[in-house]
Amino acid sequence: MTSPSLLDPLNRDGFVVIPSALTAEQLATLREAAQSTTSLARAGKWPHVRTLFKQFPPWPTLTTPATEGIWGVQGMMHPDLPAHQTFTRFYFSDVVIGPTKELLRCGDEDLVMELCNLLVRPDRDFELRWHRDDIPPNASPEEEMERLGKPAFSAQWNLALYDDSSLVVVPGSHRRARTEVERGADPYERDIPGKMVVELRAGDVVFYNNNILHRGVYSAAKERMTLHGSVGHVKGAGLRARNVLQHGCKDWIDRMHLSFLGEETSARAEAMRERLVRMGREHENVGYSLQG
Repeated sequence: MTSPSLLDPLNRDGFVVIPSALTAEQLATLREAAQSTTSLARAGKWPHVRTLFKQFPPWPTLTTPATEGIWGVQGMMHPDLPAHQTFTRFYFSDVVIGPTKELLRCGDEDLVMELCNLLVRPDRDFELRWHRDDIPPNASPEEEMERLGKPAFSAQWNLALYDDSSLVVVPGSHRRARTEVERGADPYERDIPGKMVVELRAGDVVFYNNNILHRGVYSAAKERMTLHGSVGHVKGAGLRARNVLQHGCKDWIDRMHLSFLGEETSARAEAMRERLVRMGREHENVGYSLQG
């Protein structure tokens, strides 16, 4: 039976925090991999990054350090990334897959590999505007409700490797259109009625509906390494295609080798990867969810 401690708050509030999702050993291993990966990215030795001050995909592919700096690293499971095996083990582990199956109320046969990226301390203070990940800001109330009325078909998550208070949400906003106050507010308004800062301790993970009204506030003075990803449901491939494929994963997923995960896990992972490959074949030229 689905645990009410996970699904009930997700349905009610649009997010649920699972404390201490990692063991001390897992946390140390992921921190080491994240630190080395971030160093490569800041030095211009990993080309797939989120550059300042661009909020949403597509970001440029770089061969030199970003002029303004970075706020994220893309493609943690990319086969060319030195630490990809560490991140891939994590992504397909029960830390992610267990809660995902509970929240999506599905089995292994329904899961689709999606995204695993890394959000890092920006080189300069940086904020994201209020947004829903796959609903444009100019959507009418009717258009918002048309999309919000459909199943999410994905479990999106942030797993903090250091204490993180960057995610700001409006609880319950995944179930309704924006209010007139929200529509008329400044895109970076700090005092939207009902807003809440999601406080994560190192090792905590938050699962959230990516169409909740939310934003990010990132400080250059505070260390941040937070794994940011999602797992999908096969029935939602049409709805999810743009949100996933806009990150460029279709360019490399066919080169992944998953046998190092062990027989049981690699079988599940390979099936999930193949469903993503199929999504990419069936949905081309999907464009981008948001601008900016």
